[in-house]
Amino acid sequence: MRVAGNKLKHLVSFFRSELHKLYSNDEIDELAFRVFEHFLNFKREDLQLREEELINQSQLLLIYDAVKELATAKPLQYVLGEAYFYKYIFEVNEHVLIPRPETEELVEMIFNQNKEFSGSILDLGTGSGCIPISLKCLLPKARVEACDISDEALTLAKRNAGRNRAEVSFFNGDILGLPDSVSHYDIIVSNPPYIKRSESDQIHDNVKKHEPHLALFVDGDDSIIFYKKIIDLCANNLNSKGKLYFELNPLTANEVKAYAESKKYLVQ
Repeated sequence: MRVAGNKLKHLVSFFRSELHKLYSNDEIDELAFRVFEHFLNFKREDLQLREEELINQSQLLLIYDAVKELATAKPLQYVLGEAYFYKYIFEVNEHVLIPRPETEELVEMIFNQNKEFSGSILDLGTGSGCIPISLKCLLPKARVEACDISDEALTLAKRNAGRNRAEVSFFNGDILGLPDSVSHYDIIVSNPPYIKRSESDQIHDNVKKHEPHLALFVDGDDSIIFYKKIIDLCANNLNSKGKLYFELNPLTANEVKAYAESKKYLVQ
């Protein structure tokens, strides 16, 4: 890897020469913009208006290192250490999944169906904390708690709560074995693991190599075991007229629905 010069246009060319085997030209331009935005505080139009601008050595090294990581198919969010989610920015690292657009849709649904909500919310398997933190920002009167089995994820989620000025209580807990002391809630939400390890060959390499397997994969043959445990938990820990929200795998959504209905829950 070698940068031809220290002007912005040289860095753009460097991106294209090093990443063309992995990404399309449009994808490379978007990656370059996001990196320049992060390290140089550039706007999109600056890529053309300031292409002759000199980049100092320390900034050049940061961008060079970012391109090296991107060339390994490491996701941009891990390279930059942050991800946009809903209206907020979250720190991310190898201990948490990168927040997905589908999860934004889940947050949007909960907000739209519960405006002016002042009850209690529990997020199970919180990861970066993007779900409970966003909900607390959107529903400031709510009491919000979240748990995860990973201490590293909880440490990161707490930082994200501070960063976004959201009062969320976090605790360590395994979805498959939560203690009886867990409280009662008006809303329980979860985006649990739902991919069997035996199906890992169907996952894109940049996900499989870089995102935490603890949050991705289910051990054993029952791919909806986490959903079943959460539905069972609701019998004792979801208040009367409470609501349970899941992010679902389309391939197993009908199985989850059938299990919930077998437990006499109204599924929408």
